[in-house]
Amino acid sequence: MKERFFSKRGHHPDYLLLASVFILTLGGLIVLSSASSNIGEIKFGDSYYYLKHQMYFGLSLGLLGFLAAYFIRYQFYQKIALPFLLVNVGLLSLVFTSFGITSGGASRWLEMGPITFQPAELLKLSFILYLAAWLSNTKVSRSETMSEGLFPFLIISGIIGGLLVLQPATSTVAILLTAGLGVYFLSGAKWKYIFSIAGLGLLALTMLIFATQYRMKRVMSFFDQSGDSLGANYHLNQALIAIGSGGVTGVGYGQSTAKASSLPAVIDDSIFAVLGQELGFLGTSVVVVIFAILVFRFFWIASRARDRFGKLILAGFGLIIALQSIVHIGSISGLLPLTGVPLPFVSYGGTALAVFLTMSGIAANISKYT
Repeated sequence: MKERFFSKRGHHPDYLLLASVFILTLGGLIVLSSASSNIGEIKFGDSYYYLKHQMYFGLSLGLLGFLAAYFIRYQFYQKIALPFLLVNVGLLSLVFTSFGITSGGASRWLEMGPITFQPAELLKLSFILYLAAWLSNTKVSRSETMSEGLFPFLIISGIIGGLLVLQPATSTVAILLTAGLGVYFLSGAKWKYIFSIAGLGLLALTMLIFATQYRMKRVMSFFDQSGDSLGANYHLNQALIAIGSGGVTGVGYGQSTAKASSLPAVIDDSIFAVLGQELGFLGTSVVVVIFAILVFRFFWIASRARDRFGKLILAGFGLIIALQSIVHIGSISGLLPLTGVPLPFVSYGGTALAVFLTMSGIAANISKYT
């Protein structure tokens, strides 16, 4: 067992992937240090409060997750994928109990002793690992049959999507299930199944938007960005002002005025706007390029993976990072409806950083055996 799952065989990991992860993680901490300085001083009398918290509960756990994932042979996850997902779904259900924490009208956090975390973030690991293991089963053609493939995929996606919508975490639903659909497609699923699932998903999202006033208001404000500048469009307008004022080279690190006054959610949903004001077009372009390189390496390694399981894991992880980055940057830049999606590796959130670093460790492990 030890030799099978902790084998030292294999060549070096993908250095470009590791470099991209290192730069984004270190750069994220640097950006967070600036973005959180004012709010940390105001709320806790410590301008480094959020940076310390991110390092203690995000970076430290993330590095442990990265190292464990790097040294454990990735085939091990085929054995634990189902129980991991079931435990995660159970934790997701607990947010609606006395263990859950509600903040800003959302029930997304669990508090267990000194630890507070978001079970929805763990789904980015457990759901993709489960789908990769489930679709890699050579005994059953899950990608080509309705009873063994399409229907079970719809059921598990529906359960997870329903629990996330209740939190509510609509953007997470869209990102997670779109990535899941991408994994299902890459496993060889028929086009008619893909179109059917996509159609059902769009229908469900449309009904959800029309059924909830705040979601409808966000969509309508996207199509009329010049109106209601002090109401529905306040957040977006302040973000655009911050990004625009950065110009080509930015106002300088630590010199953002928006983070200290008008910009909401500066440490998570709006952190790209702070980055844009301080580092300008050149700085944001560098960040986008690094994300593009990282996602490209995920797919490049996936194309060279020796087995379907490794291929589907990397494709799923790459899709989640790509989609979440696009949604964050697009929404805070006015290219997409405004949503509360953090920027991977950069925004404040210990659970998210730990999950993305663990993903990277798994990817590095797979790269050693390609």
